[in-house]
Amino acid sequence: MGTPWFAVSSLEALAEVEDVTLVLCNPDRPAGRGRSMASPPVKEEAVRRGIPVFQPDKARHPDAVARIAAEAPDLIVVVAYGHILPKSILDIPRLGCINVHASLLPKYRGAAPINWAVARGETGTGITIMRMDEGMDTGPMLHVREMPIREEDTAETMFAKLSLLGAEALREALRKLREGTLGETPQDAALATYAPMLKKEHGRIDWSRPAGEIRNLVRGMTPWPSAFALHAGKTLKVLSSAIAAESVPAGKYGEIVAVGRDGVSVACGEGVLRLQSVQPEGGKAMEAWAYAQGRRVEAGERLS
Repeated sequence: MGTPWFAVSSLEALAEVEDVTLVLCNPDRPAGRGRSMASPPVKEEAVRRGIPVFQPDKARHPDAVARIAAEAPDLIVVVAYGHILPKSILDIPRLGCINVHASLLPKYRGAAPINWAVARGETGTGITIMRMDEGMDTGPMLHVREMPIREEDTAETMFAKLSLLGAEALREALRKLREGTLGETPQDAALATYAPMLKKEHGRIDWSRPAGEIRNLVRGMTPWPSAFALHAGKTLKVLSSAIAAESVPAGKYGEIVAVGRDGVSVACGEGVLRLQSVQPEGGKAMEAWAYAQGRRVEAGERLS
């Protein structure tokens, strides 16, 4: 069970060592400017491999549960499927349901663990293979692999890295399962943090925050929904940024303090953030310097 490209590597790994008899993913959706119907990446990979695909609107619907039960699976593997599974599905496979979750549980339970780990300035993350229960990412941990989040990483780069690490961790967990050496470790609920589904407003920049926090938000909201502010009443997405060295008088957060070829420097509640690349409302991504030149941006203007 999986839908986006993040899950494709795990499907590939699974198909190499096990008999995958059915793939579940979300239905085809309109995409692109033409709004033509597009298949999820996991479906495309399954079709390429000749694996039957089932795309119910709701996996918990009795007809969908009956279709899954008809497979009589030994194991269900879930990777970014996007639905909480009911007990009626969890009880179907002989060996249960396992999930490839992109965080070091119990931290960052929920729908967007990669984005929030980067946005909150974590320096490390990883993959947790867990046995699923009726809660949201609350089941016992079976296998863990760790990975650093580097200073230059964004959510986009971490998606790619963790997709591959998830496939590796899944292979290792399945090997241990076959060998009978796959142990279970309960999660400590007291240490749990949450990574809610992303909404557009999560990218809104609060210039009263420290520059480092805002830079992490920019990194974590890449590529979607993007961190953003308002300039001259229009949305300005901030695609990349760096901490600048300029000193700024107190109480001037949101003010543009310098404009140069290296970017547009904005005062924050603590420190200065240099905008390196941006995307104006209705426009294309560009260097912040080009944006400033085209709109004759000057020091003293404000971003809200």
